[in-house]
Order: sequence, then C-alpha cells, then structure tokens
Amino acid sequence: MVITAVQELTINSRRLQDDFNELSNIGATVGDAVSRLALSNEDLEGRAWFASRIEEAGLLVRDDDVGNLSAVLVSRKQDAKTFLMGSHLDSVPNGGKFDGAIGVLCALECLRTVKEAELDIPVHLEAIDFTDEEGTWQSFFGSLGFTGKLQASHLNDAEQDNGAFRVALFRAGIRPTEVQRAKRNPDELAGFLELHIEQSETLAKVEKQIGIVTKIVGRSTYNFNFYGEATHAATTSRYKQRDALQAASRFITAMHDMAQEDYPAGVVNCGNVHVQPGAYSVVPKLASLRVECRHHDDAILSEMESRLVRLAQECAKHHHLTVSAKNVLRRAAAEMNPKMLKTITDVCQQHGRSHMPIISYAGHDAQILSPFVPSAMIFIPSKGGISHSPKEFTEWEDIVAGANVMLHTMLQLVSKSV
Repeated sequence: MVITAVQELTINSRRLQDDFNELSNIGATVGDAVSRLALSNEDLEGRAWFASRIEEAGLLVRDDDVGNLSAVLVSRKQDAKTFLMGSHLDSVPNGGKFDGAIGVLCALECLRTVKEAELDIPVHLEAIDFTDEEGTWQSFFGSLGFTGKLQASHLNDAEQDNGAFRVALFRAGIRPTEVQRAKRNPDELAGFLELHIEQSETLAKVEKQIGIVTKIVGRSTYNFNFYGEATHAATTSRYKQRDALQAASRFITAMHDMAQEDYPAGVVNCGNVHVQPGAYSVVPKLASLRVECRHHDDAILSEMESRLVRLAQECAKHHHLTVSAKNVLRRAAAEMNPKMLKTITDVCQQHGRSHMPIISYAGHDAQILSPFVPSAMIFIPSKGGISHSPKEFTEWEDIVAGANVMLHTMLQLVSKSV
C-alpha cells in the first residue's frame, strides 16, 4: 500500500495498552510506582521484555555499544536513510509509569502498524530506547553515545568515583573502552521524533491534547562555595563574624528575586546546601551550594549565569567573605526542526486534534539529537503537571491521540523525505 492512501490508518490501542500494562509491572513498587533505574536488574528485565516484543512483531532487534536498544522495520530500499522514533524505558527511583516509557511503546506500535498495513516505506524505521536518559549514572548516556558526544570525563574517575558505574556497564554488556563505536552517521538518518508526557500542566490547563515542542530549555549548573571563618558563635562579636551560611542564604533569596523580576521565562534553583563544620555553636566557615539556571534562549541563559556569579560575589563581599563559582555542566537550548513542527501541526489539523506550541523546561533525548539530526517532540497532557512520581498520570485517550499523531507525522515526513 502506498503512504498517500493511509489517512484513516490508526494504531492498535488495545495492543499498546497491553504493552503498557506489562511494562508497568517490571520494576513496580508500592504505591503504584515504578523503579527501573538505568542498568539495574529491573531495567535489564525491561530491555529483555522490549526485545521480545520486537521479535514477536517480526521486526529486527538492534543494539549498540552504549546499550541503546531498537526495533527496526527494514525498507525495501536497501540504501535508505533511517527515521527514528522513541524515548527511554529507564525511570527515576519510585517514579511514574508514563515518563519516557510511553514514547518508546508508541514508537514500537507505529512500526507494527506500518508493517501490518504493508506500507511501502522509502526509509528504514527505528523505534529506540535510549540508555540512562534519567541520569542514574550519566544523564543522556545513550543519546550522547549515539551522537558521538560522550567524553572521557563522563566515564573516568578524575572528579568522582565512577567504579560502580563501570561495573554496571560491564554487567549490561557495555564496555567503556568501546562506547565511541555507538556513534551513528548523521548522513544516514532522516529524522528523530519523540513523544513524551508534558511533565507540566500547560496542556491540561488550556485543555489541548497535543503540545508541539518548539524549544527545549538550555541548562547550566554551578557549584558555589562561600568561604568564611569558623569561630565561636556565642563569643565572637556579631559584626566580626564571617558567616558563610548567611552569605549563602542571602544569595539564594536574591537569585530567586532576580529570576522572578528579570527573567520570568527562566528558572533558577538551589538544590543542595552543605555547611561546615556543621556544629551548633560554630560560625559556618564553608557553605557549598548546587545551583542551576534554565532558559530557552542561549543568550539569555548566558546572561543569567553572569548575573548569578556577580550576585554571589556581591553577597560574599557584604559578609566579608570570598566565593568561588565553578560551572559543572552547560547544555545548550535546542530548537526543534521547523519543517517537522509544521508537519505535526498539519497532522493535528487534519485529524481534528487540539494543539498548541509549547516550550519544554525539562531535558529530553531530542535535545541531544537536535544538532545531529532533524528532531521534533510531541507532548501529551500530564494530569496536574505531576511527573517523576507515582501520581503521574495521562488519560489513555490522550496517549492514543499522541500515538496516532506520531504515526501520521512520521508517514508524512518520510513521504517528503525529511
């Protein structure tokens, strides 16, 4: 059957739901939660289950040297490019059933639907599960390996003990010395499409079924260390105290005020404070903070970073301290492919799906792949905006709608040879 004659083609909702229920039992914990931490027993069991489903569908099983696992529907055109769809099967500890997993399952269902309809597809289709998207060991390990962006620092022990990570890799059949072999040739790829729950409440609030992701925010993380002096808190005059924690507290409050006033589309967060020596009666000599900022515009993200560093210096000076700032990670904002975004919009209009453009404030594999291959994302509503929680929930009709939009977006894109 030719692609142009498939306007009414739909995925098999019952089969997809059966898959979802089976996978949700792998790593299930109390309170309807799921724990499939990357490279854990539960994750490996989930991968084995996924491989079995691929084989049962008559598709080719493919894996690579960073553990990415794929279903492949081979085109009759042997020298064809490959169109990718997917997400990740790993979870956070005691997370939800939908995050990541539903994107992989919908991608697999799209391949099965195409195969059963006997469509003559001019590209190879691949439904992929990326390794460790959630960062149990190394965030985006699979997609970084796929794009050839894994660095020695991601695996070595120079800054932290990665011994357990290496053991987990070997246990899963992944050799650290061979991860560079996972890099794919971008000239052989036609595009990447990821479906994911929104993880926020924008779609649910405005009652839209499909979010068309235009950008994924950039992210920068810093370690700030405020250096004071440890003296007796009761006997040292207040005006002589060089209290690292006071300066850190002033900084945390000031950075949130700055973001709220000057960067309403940005995000700042202090996720951890460690104080030394940590005694009741001793003025803190060191306050170590872990801080991140996010924005969908890289220029504004850089401005936010500079403002944070200057603000930390001002707070330290006010308390007669010194401060150091070390950038730990910087991930650029990503723009999704305009042609793919238009196609998703067209499909939503053709099939009567309510939709809207949306910015993702969470990172995704599409962010890593976007500079490497034309990429786009489809969001479906997340009830209450809850994710990484057992309370995470998406209505089944929204999942089916997203899967069908994914199916027809892929069909239109490959017919146009993205």
